[in-house]
Amino acid sequence: MTKVVLASASPARLGVLRDAGLEPKVIVSGVDEEAIAAATPGELCLALAEAKARVVAGGLSGDVLVVGCDSVLEFEGVAYGKPRSPEEAVARWTAMRGRTGQLLTGHCVIDVATGRAASEVGSSEIRFGSPSDAEIAAYVASGEPLRVAGAFTLDGLGGWFIDGISGDHGNVLGISLPLLRRLFGRLGYPVTALWRENVS
Repeated sequence: MTKVVLASASPARLGVLRDAGLEPKVIVSGVDEEAIAAATPGELCLALAEAKARVVAGGLSGDVLVVGCDSVLEFEGVAYGKPRSPEEAVARWTAMRGRTGQLLTGHCVIDVATGRAASEVGSSEIRFGSPSDAEIAAYVASGEPLRVAGAFTLDGLGGWFIDGISGDHGNVLGISLPLLRRLFGRLGYPVTALWRENVS
């Protein structure tokens, strides 16, 4: 049985995979994200996803598929990850409200047994609502925006302030199931063969 390893500490990514029939083992890569640079936001999130998957795959052997992911928000051509401070989160939300951005998630799958890899970037458009200054302050004070790329969530408190999305919902949570299925397929693994035995 081929095992799946998630090279991410994200509880949202793990939850999406578990809800979709996988039972991945989590191994956090420890990659220094600040040390990786790229020319565009899309290239950045893909480089980070590939780096995380490579680090984790390097310590494994046998029939294992390693999944690495990283998300950034592209807003006005700039890549934004997690805010570094509450003040930065407030400034970011003040700029984003009433506007749109692209949530980009890099995905990389490495087949440890063969060394083959497949990777791709998923993109979803985010239509931000127009929270008041008081709502932004309360949201930032909750701490949630400081823990996530783009300073928002769909499935938490941030969902109150997102007017809509165009594209894959899972991609915004940090991992796109349709995209991941294609990557597994490129490496010769139908996703149904990876479902846990008691999936229902």
